[in-house]
Amino acid sequence: MSLFPEPSCPTVPLSNGMQIPILGLGTSHDGGYSHDAIVYALTECGMRHIDTAQRYGCEKNLGKVIKESGVQRSDLWLTNKLWPGNYGYEAATKACLDSCSKMGVEYFDLFLMHWPGSQRPGCSNREMRAETWRALEELYKEGMCRAIGVSNFLVHHLEQLKEDCTVVPHVNQVEYHPFQQPTHLIEYCRKEGIVFEGYSPLAKGQVLNHPIINQIAQKHGRTPAQISICWSIQVVTFITLVLSKGMFLCFIKHSFSTTQNGVVTIPKSTKKNRIQENCQVFGFQLEETDMNILGQLHDGRHVTWDPTNVE
Repeated sequence: MSLFPEPSCPTVPLSNGMQIPILGLGTSHDGGYSHDAIVYALTECGMRHIDTAQRYGCEKNLGKVIKESGVQRSDLWLTNKLWPGNYGYEAATKACLDSCSKMGVEYFDLFLMHWPGSQRPGCSNREMRAETWRALEELYKEGMCRAIGVSNFLVHHLEQLKEDCTVVPHVNQVEYHPFQQPTHLIEYCRKEGIVFEGYSPLAKGQVLNHPIINQIAQKHGRTPAQISICWSIQVVTFITLVLSKGMFLCFIKHSFSTTQNGVVTIPKSTKKNRIQENCQVFGFQLEETDMNILGQLHDGRHVTWDPTNVE
C-alpha cells in the first residue's frame, strides 16, 4: 500500500492554471541520484513530482526509472533545468529537445533557466537571459514545456526579464530553508504571480542538528527533517461545515494564516527510509508559535550557490 497516496499531496496553482505538487523529489549530480531510491519514491511513496537538471547528468537514468516504475507520464510532474552552457535561442531549443529525448518523454511540465549568469563572452547576462527566455517562450507555446521558469533569479533579474520578454516566469526556484528566507524575493514573486519554489530545504543537513528545530521535533514526535519540510510547505486549512435545514450540504475549505508559507519544496535523498520520512509531512501541522520561531532562524547563510553578485 502506498505510504504517500497521490491525492494527499496538495498542489499549488501556477499563473497559467497548471497545478504543481507542493512536494517533490530533488536529484543531483553530487551523490543525489539513486535508481532504487527513485523507483521506491514513485512506487511505494506515491511521489509524482521529480526535479532534475541537465547539469546533473542523470536524464537517461531517470527515463529508465520512469519506465520501470510503470507510472503513467500524465500522472507525473517532471521539472528540468537548462544549464548556462546551453543558453542562447538555438542552443536552448536544441538542449530542451535533446533532454526530452534522453528521458524518453515528449514534454516537460516545467523547464527552468538554471542560473542568471551566462557563459558567452561578449554578451551581457541580461541579453543572454532575454535571448534564452524567448526560446523558452516558443517551447511553451509549442507545448514542449507546459510551464517555464527560472532558478536562482533575484528581483532585479526578474524585473529585467519582465521588461525584455512576454511571458512572466511561472516559477522561480531558489534556495530556501529556515536559515535562508529571502522574504523580499518571496513577496515580489507572489505579487507578480510567480510561484516560489525552494530547494535545499534541509540546508544540506544543517537543520538536523539545530537545537531549536530538534526541540520542536520532539514536541510533535517528528524528525527535524519533517519539521523543516512542514514549515516550508505548510498552508493552514480550516474546514467550515455549511448547514441547511439541519443537513450537511458541503465542505468549504478556507486557507488563511499569518504564518503559512506554502512553498513548493523538493528535498532530495538517496536513502529509501529518508524519502519515506520526507513524504510523511501531511499528517500534522505546526502551531503558529512554531512557525514564528522557525521564521526567526534566518541568518542569511547559503549552503549552495549565491546569485547575489550576478548582474
